[in-house]
Amino acid sequence: MTLDQLKSQLPDYAKDLRLNLDSVLSEHGAPGLNQKQIALMALASAIASRYEPLTAAMAQFASQHADEGELNGARAAAAMMAMNNIYYRFTHLVGNEEFATMRASLRMNVMANPGGSKIDFELASLAVSAVNGCGKCMESHEKTLRKHDVSAQAIQSAVRIAAVIHAVAVTLEQSQAAATAQRAAAA
Repeated sequence: MTLDQLKSQLPDYAKDLRLNLDSVLSEHGAPGLNQKQIALMALASAIASRYEPLTAAMAQFASQHADEGELNGARAAAAMMAMNNIYYRFTHLVGNEEFATMRASLRMNVMANPGGSKIDFELASLAVSAVNGCGKCMESHEKTLRKHDVSAQAIQSAVRIAAVIHAVAVTLEQSQAAATAQRAAAA
């Protein structure tokens, strides 16, 4: 399914999401990011949002702006943050400082060579961490990005993309479930 087909499936009550999606997927609507970065943030955020039709559409969109290595960098960010966001959210929220001092012992070799630029990997990691709600990871990635002179506007744009992609995924999934339930009730 194409991105345009998915947008057309957004219910009328989610018209703002349709407008926001168009906005954040353009350089005008995502200040501080170039089109490749926008596409990579959208792909990583869609993967984290776990709605396969949107992930497939974002993969198609991203493939128009990035090469396979860069796409794999966005996929790697989503994969690593799926693990790290759980672990580091635990160490942050459990309230026992002992866990924060313990070695994580989780392999993260891809972070040394993510396939694309390390800045793009950090931006994607931040976006996915926002979707997954890990404050500790968001703080860490934001600090790393700022050390590399990435602007606050670019960081905000990455998170705005994540917020819109996630909201679109949730809304489409709920809308599809409601339609399926209506068809089952009518049968």
